[in-house]
Formats: sequence, C-alpha cells, structure tokens
Amino acid sequence: MKLATFTYQNQTRIGAVIENQIVDGLGDTSLPSNMIIFLEQGDSALQKMQRLISSEAHRILLADVQLLAPIPRPRKFLGIGLNYADHIDETGLEKPEYPMFFTKQSSCVIGHGMAIEMPIVSEKADYEGELAFVIGKRCKNVSVENAHNVIAGFTIVNDVTVRDWQFRTPTWTIGKSFDTHGPMGPWMVTADEIPNPHALSLKTWVDDDLRQNSNTCYMMFNCYEMIAYLSQAMTLEVGDVITTGTPSGVGVKMKPRGYLKAGQVVKIEIEGIGLLVNSVIAA
Repeated sequence: MKLATFTYQNQTRIGAVIENQIVDGLGDTSLPSNMIIFLEQGDSALQKMQRLISSEAHRILLADVQLLAPIPRPRKFLGIGLNYADHIDETGLEKPEYPMFFTKQSSCVIGHGMAIEMPIVSEKADYEGELAFVIGKRCKNVSVENAHNVIAGFTIVNDVTVRDWQFRTPTWTIGKSFDTHGPMGPWMVTADEIPNPHALSLKTWVDDDLRQNSNTCYMMFNCYEMIAYLSQAMTLEVGDVITTGTPSGVGVKMKPRGYLKAGQVVKIEIEGIGLLVNSVIAA
C-alpha cells in the first residue's frame, strides 16, 4: 500500500495512492487525518484503508492534490553517515567502527514537488539520494532479527546538505537542517510490499545528469542493524524517520564541484517506491 499525506481543497489528510488516483481517507470518518496517528492505530487502520480501496469510491485525481511528506513532522528525523562502501571510497575516509548517526531537524521536511531553497549564506548545497524507513511500533532494545517487525514502511529522502556548514561542527546537525533541505516522499510504501529493502536500485539525477546509480545492497549497516543499534540508546517512536545513507556520486566529490544551483531539478528514484522530484530555487 502506498500511503500519502496530501492537501486537497485546503484540507490536509491521508490516503492511499492507486495508479493516478488517491483514495481519500476521509471516506471513512473513523480514520484520522494525521499519518502518525494512523500508524499508531496499526492493523485496524490499515484494514479500514484497504476497505476504502476495495470500494473504488472516494477517489481524487493525483494531479489535483498537493502531496506533502508522508510524515510531515517526524518525532525524530535521524540519518546515518558514511554507510555505503563506494561513498566512503570517494570521501577518502575510513569505514566507521559503529553506525554514525546525526539529527536532521524536522522543520526541514518538505514533500514531493516542493522547492529546495538555496541558502543565502552558502553556495555549497548538495544532494544525497537515500532510502528511509518509518518506525511503526514504539520499541526499545530491538534485536536485529526482530527489527523488521517495527518498520511501518519505506520512503525516499533527499538528505540535502550544506557542506561548509556541515563541517563547522562534528555533529553535522546545522548543515543537515536548513529549511526545505529534507525532501521526503512522494509517499510511504508499507513494509509488506518491500520484502527486502537491501536489494533496491537507487538513482539520483540533477536535471538529466545521472549522478548516483547504486543499490541498497551496498550499505555497510543495514536497516535492521540500525534499529538494533539506535534502540539500545533511545526509545524509537511511531513516525520516527531514519534515512539510511547515500552512495557515491554526491556533488562535493565531482570535478568541478556539482553543487546545486537555482533552476535545477533533483530526481531520486528507488525501486519499488517511486520518484521524488524537487526543483531548486533561490532563497
């Protein structure tokens, strides 16, 4: 199931994407309009949405809605650095002994079709195409073997990074958290439709230039290992978004540098999920 958060006629709600249409969750008044609350309701909410899909009613053309990020304001928005072997090679850095996590502030999140703003204070904004997963069950001390059970679904994230600001501090947080620098979407695909998240092709284009062409099989720490590691330290909550790192091909390592410029369009495609598209504009 492809679950989306969207705005239609000035009202935000959730729904399920079916080809070029979206099944409006308001067709069942017992369903919430907030994706985190929907996920907290678990199987009962998913079953209600499935009944709406089967009814073939309450449908809106996808072209008539504004897609938002599936989780517009995650409770936690975490990323992992240096998690692809080819990206580690291009940086010249050593493989981390432990997963290296950082925080993206949730105020940076935007949806599919929305604009990435170039910072006023830097010309070094970079793209990073990434697979992300959404936590579907509140959990602590999860084993690697059981970690798949706490994932609600998968989406695409562009971990836009302002490189000079990133390295002003070891935590990377500010350089990862500029407003509009967390594109997410276009929807969330439920975990049952992604049986193996570690065998998905991942491609990133800037305009028509294919910059990243890799596969999630090259992760150093996989999704389940990330959950097991994080949950030893903190309780993971429903709606937390964890993005899993980027492969080689980022702009900072191109010669000449391939930083983003106003007027460009970034497209990220992940097998089994879809295509996340965002234009780049001046601040």
